[in-house]
Amino acid sequence: MQDPSPSIPEVDTRKRVSVRGRLRNYFFTGVIVAGPLAITIYITWWCISLIDGWVKPLVPSAYLPDHYLPFSIPGLGLLIAFVALTTLGALTANLVGRSVVEFGEVLLARTPVISGLYRGLRQVFETLFSAKGTSFRTVGLVEFPVKGTWSVVFLSAPAGPDVQAALPPAGDYVGVFLPCAPNPTTGFFFYLPRSEVLEVPISVDDAAKLVMSAGVIQPEDPQTRLQAMAAGLRVAQVGPVEVPARDRQDA
Repeated sequence: MQDPSPSIPEVDTRKRVSVRGRLRNYFFTGVIVAGPLAITIYITWWCISLIDGWVKPLVPSAYLPDHYLPFSIPGLGLLIAFVALTTLGALTANLVGRSVVEFGEVLLARTPVISGLYRGLRQVFETLFSAKGTSFRTVGLVEFPVKGTWSVVFLSAPAGPDVQAALPPAGDYVGVFLPCAPNPTTGFFFYLPRSEVLEVPISVDDAAKLVMSAGVIQPEDPQTRLQAMAAGLRVAQVGPVEVPARDRQDA
């Protein structure tokens, strides 16, 4: 006599695992796409809000559109600062502007304490933002902290005549900045003979990513990165590869 109880259908566990792996791949792909975008938008919005908070109080409210509109316009302070700095640079390029700037520098040079601070800051800004400057635009490797270990550095300006004369004779010396991971804004600055610095053909942005990620993000060719992203998307669409039961038993 047959058992009248209904038969229970078998559940395809391989299909369940495949769907689960596919959802996991979709999730991590979404994190990779949305994470950097969200952080970039947040930092950009924070910078715009910070500059607006600095610039807008300096402008009379009667000249601000926020005074007549029921809402504030984000980025207006950034636009005003950009126009003001561009206008200042254009005025400084002519004879009258240079005369005014030189007169202001003479006044600052005769002011105690402020004169040294202004000269130092001006040299730093001219070195960093000058179109002809080469400081911190070359990446190198130096043996630090011990022999046989190599650290990423950014090359600064060559040593001045006084510093060069005070150092032991070892050829030309160059200043290097060794950033700390994961915060590259802090680090060590020292002089080394140029022969002890190995220049690396990578960009400063790639070197900064390398330091901030503690070596996780390696410099790579953009085409290789695009191919890796395409391969990841193909894996997410196809799902994990199923291994036949016979091969699993053989293994």
